[in-house]
Amino acid sequence: MNAIDYVHEQLTTKNELPEFQSGDNIVVSYRIVEGEKERIQKFRGNVIQIKGQGATKTFTVRKFSGDVGVERIFPFSSPNIVEIAVLKRGKTRRSRLYYLRDLIGKKARIKEKKYTKK
Repeated sequence: MNAIDYVHEQLTTKNELPEFQSGDNIVVSYRIVEGEKERIQKFRGNVIQIKGQGATKTFTVRKFSGDVGVERIFPFSSPNIVEIAVLKRGKTRRSRLYYLRDLIGKKARIKEKKYTKK
């Protein structure tokens, strides 16, 4: 084991987060501290990408606020993430969905995966 892997192993905290992938619609509840006050804010959107590994692993969520697209990058190892809820599983053929940045309205939708019982 080299030094970088050892440091990543020591810094990684074990958060109990659900499994999700690019294209999924999720709600991230995270803690915001403003002065002495603390509150929980929810950010709902589609996962655009997941990148990195170990302590530096992050995911990007994109949502629309009015007519403006807003992206936010969350680290997996952040202590400020309270919970993540997966609302829909997206049907995508790519792992990085950067093309959604150029689309607006109904064109920016991601199809939902259909599950069947076997």
